[in-house]
Amino acid sequence: MSTSGEGATAPPPVARGLEGIVAAATQIAEVDGREGRLTLRGYDIRELVGRAEFEEVAYLLWHGKLPSAAEYDSLRAEMSAASRLPEPALAALRALAPHASGMHVLRMAASMLSLGDADVDSLDVPSNQRRAARLQAQMPALVAHTWRLKNGEEIVQPKPEHGLAQGFLYMLEGEEPEPARVDALNAYLVAVAEHGLNASTFTGRVVASTNSDMVSALTAAIGALKGPAHGGVPGPVLKMLETIGVPDRTEAFIRAEMEQGRRIMGFGHRVYKVRDPRAEILGEAAERMAERTGDRRLLDLTRSVEETTVRVLAELKPGRELYANVELYAALILHAVGVPSDLFTPIFAIGRTAGWTAHMVEQYSDNRLFRPASVYVGPKGLQWQPRTERT
Repeated sequence: MSTSGEGATAPPPVARGLEGIVAAATQIAEVDGREGRLTLRGYDIRELVGRAEFEEVAYLLWHGKLPSAAEYDSLRAEMSAASRLPEPALAALRALAPHASGMHVLRMAASMLSLGDADVDSLDVPSNQRRAARLQAQMPALVAHTWRLKNGEEIVQPKPEHGLAQGFLYMLEGEEPEPARVDALNAYLVAVAEHGLNASTFTGRVVASTNSDMVSALTAAIGALKGPAHGGVPGPVLKMLETIGVPDRTEAFIRAEMEQGRRIMGFGHRVYKVRDPRAEILGEAAERMAERTGDRRLLDLTRSVEETTVRVLAELKPGRELYANVELYAALILHAVGVPSDLFTPIFAIGRTAGWTAHMVEQYSDNRLFRPASVYVGPKGLQWQPRTERT
């Protein structure tokens, strides 16, 4: 080991942000940043979006296989029965909603999902697979109910015949949503359901590794997702698109943002060095919706913004490999579905709950406490001084 000065030993290198550190072996997802590929339990994400219902993909993540017809029906029945929140939780939401919104209220609300669960501290894998389905069923209610209460409207209870995407829109708006909107939201939820050991998933696994309960781990994951460096970007992407307005203004806007040192929303990714595959599949979902609705304005603008921005970024930041990420087309699809931009990140949390809870189940099944080391780089050898002598 190299030394610096007489008898001094150089500190070991620090992987800031755990860059390049392999912290877990998983069977849930593979994220290939060089090839631009996302695989869930062996299925390329392109095989699932537009074909599978979100509940099918959640089952795949929890159980390692797509459900049979009987297993799918059983899961739907189980989630339908769990989708109504217990009365103490509803009372708490009514008290909380006037005072908080967005991810703040979702974080507080999620922590209440242990109410009524007599077995909540169980580490048994089948118990937590069932718990994952219950939590997944209840997350849309948390988001929809708090939004309505925040806006002075009464809660709309879920209908048992609704799937998750349809049920969320119904609870949010109080009327049956059009099939095109349901299909687009379902495609979005499938696309964002799981993405490897990202910051929020890692947070959830760390909490689970302490043998804490799944609800605590879910609440921690939501807290990590709240940060704009991780999950809080689709809203600003929509604002950027609205500011640009028409394709001809894109280049001037991007160059001005770059001159000011500001990040271009919806571009660049910590892992992907090519176009994010989720951007591709959400763009295709937006095309399908545009064909059904006849409204292409925002879709055409987004595609033009992507093309221009990639070209300008390649010129101004050569070698940085900055391409469209999932948030660019997530903003487009969620806006097309008609949900408020303040709910973009909470809706992301609804979809990602499937992946979070799958990772928690996997952690419980073969657990070892996460306990990384740190390197002390502060002062040494300080001597005590009475208060009266300190400067």
